[in-house]
This record gives sequence, C-alpha cells and structure tokens, in this order.
Amino acid sequence: MSDHLDDRLAAKPVSRTRETLQTLMANKLAVAGLIALTILVFVGIFGETIAPYGINEIDIPNRLTGPSGTHWFGTDDLGRDVFSRVIVAARVSLQVGFIAVGFALVVGVPIGLVAGYYRGGIDSFLMRMMDVLFSFPAILLAIAILAVLGPGVGNAMIAIGLVYTPIFARITRGSVLVVSEEVYVRAARSIGAGNRRIIARHILPNVMAPIIVQTTLSLAFAILSEAALSFLGLGVQPPNPAWGRMLAEGRNFFQQAPWMGIFPGLAILVTVMAFNFVGDGLRDALDPKQKSVIESRGQSV
Repeated sequence: MSDHLDDRLAAKPVSRTRETLQTLMANKLAVAGLIALTILVFVGIFGETIAPYGINEIDIPNRLTGPSGTHWFGTDDLGRDVFSRVIVAARVSLQVGFIAVGFALVVGVPIGLVAGYYRGGIDSFLMRMMDVLFSFPAILLAIAILAVLGPGVGNAMIAIGLVYTPIFARITRGSVLVVSEEVYVRAARSIGAGNRRIIARHILPNVMAPIIVQTTLSLAFAILSEAALSFLGLGVQPPNPAWGRMLAEGRNFFQQAPWMGIFPGLAILVTVMAFNFVGDGLRDALDPKQKSVIESRGQSV
C-alpha cells in the first residue's frame, strides 16, 4: 500500500516539472541567464584550448598594451594577454562556486531535514550551531576560516562552503516544518512507513523547490566571495589567473591600463547577473504564490 501511495505522489512531479520548464522558458531574463551560463561553462571547460596565448606567457616589450586585434582585452604589466587569462579564470570561479555550494548542500540539507523532522532537542542543538555560524558576516567568517586553514583554492572552497551551510540548513528546516504536516506525510506514517522512507520519498522531493532556487542564488554569491578572497590574496595564488586576483593586479594600473580591471570585473558582473536571472526565474516558476501574482497582473493589464 505504501508503494501505491508513492507511485501516486510520483505522478505529480512529472507534470509539475513540465509546467515549471514552460514557465521558466517564458521568462526572457531567465533564458538569457541560461544562455550566458551555458557559454560560461563551455568557456570554463575549454578555456585553455580557446585562449590564443598562454596564461603566463610574458611579453615585456608589449606590456600595458591596449585592446587591439592582436590582444582583444589588452595586456597586463607583464605583457600577458588579458583575454586569455580572463577566459581561463572562468574555470576557477565556476569550480570554486559549484564545489563550495555543493559542499554546503551536502552538509546543510541533511541538517535541516533532521532538525525539521525530529524537532525537539535535536532541532534546538543543530539550529543553535547554525545560528553561531550565521551570526558572522559571510566574508569575515570566510577570512577567519582561511586564517586557520591557510590561503589557497581548496581552502577557499571549504571556507565558502561552511559560510553557506547555515543558509541551506535553515531553508530546508523551514520547508520541512510545513511539509511534515501535510496529509500525505501523515498518511505515510499511519500505514507504518519508517522515518527514513518518509524523509526520502515524501519530504525531500517536496522541499526541493526552495533549495533549488537558493542553490542558484548561492552560486552567484559564492563566485563573488571567491573573487573577494582572491582579491585579498587568500584565494587563487599567483601566477594562476582568477578574476578577483586580476582585479587586485589591475588596481595599481587603473589610470594607466584600466582594461586590466575592467574586463575581469565585467566577467564577474555577467556571471553573477546570469545566476541571479536564472534564480529569479526558478523562483517565479517554482513558487505557486509568485505565479498566481504574475498571472493576476497579466489579466489586469
């Protein structure tokens, strides 16, 4: 009987997924964000192949040369091609963002599930731990963690992941508190389904919408955090390129060679905006209340 209930509940996500995709594709900004992210991922994977020059290829006679047909984004203070370094740095930023947020998901979501489902003392203990982490400003907490672990890309991933873990734990817990009172969850309990089965088959699939939206938005902020840490010298270490590191290097030559900071800054801006556009589109598509507001506005026009 429990399997029959699972099958009936599993039939709904199919049509819901189709409706969500249709709503998402109707959002022009979300589509633009998806296109931009697809290009960024492609560049991140094949950046070294696409780059016309080596990322650490020094050419002192052509240092601080402005954008031209030879060097599209100009050269830096060591004569290195800025375009090549910007596109190769995309891999670092995306890699740090995805791994850090993935770490936060793997740690934060189970904490939120356990706290929201079992409640009581377990809930209080886990949430107080999350509150301690959440009470610190994100970038300051990341800097403090890196002060202990030491600078570097791997440690930056861990630091950023720990910073965003409480966010996923709190969002998951709040959704579980609502979903665990639904009729289908109580029905599963009444027929003898175990706690693990209820969490895995009935609660987790129904709390994924806010988690997915938060994942997209957190990726944007994780990339910003990585850029900030690299700018401060705590993330990617020279001579490897990173957008934040390139901003720091271009700061000293802003009046003489502004392109050294403009192009990596634009790369950060486009990436963050793309993730935000997709996140906003997913929020509108997955949130029934938001969709009803949009539909009512459309009918009133």
